[in-house]
Amino acid sequence: MRHSADFLQSLRWRCTWCLLALALFMAGCTRPPPEQAVRAQLQALQAAIDARDSDAVADLLAEDFIGNEGLDRRGAKRLAAGLFLRYRDVGAKLGPVEVELRGEADAVARFNLLATGGAGGLLPESGQAYRVETGWRLVDGEWRLRSASWKAAL
Repeated sequence: MRHSADFLQSLRWRCTWCLLALALFMAGCTRPPPEQAVRAQLQALQAAIDARDSDAVADLLAEDFIGNEGLDRRGAKRLAAGLFLRYRDVGAKLGPVEVELRGEADAVARFNLLATGGAGGLLPESGQAYRVETGWRLVDGEWRLRSASWKAAL
């Protein structure tokens, strides 16, 4: 009789642990809400710039990316690489980000950006504030930057 009670208690604990593991697995499988995912991609873009990694910058861009003055994906990668070569320290500090969803697979993010560059001294040699509007598209489950426009804020 005692073995039967131990067996049932053991079975209950195993079922409880299985249900807990299943719940954790299911929570891990869910995608973040679109607004949160776009914000995460912006953080990844900022991290790629801070790491001076033009390949990582390009990986976040949609194949048909378009920027100011007809800048395309390849041009954006070359621009990033050129800036990284010119300035030892490149920085991009984003202000508050406003994300506007336009359906399930499109979004617009607007923010202020302070771009800085320098030779590695205490203060940056150059800096400029911009007002930026970016367009995002969900491509194969990943948000990709499809457009960007910026203008000097000061």
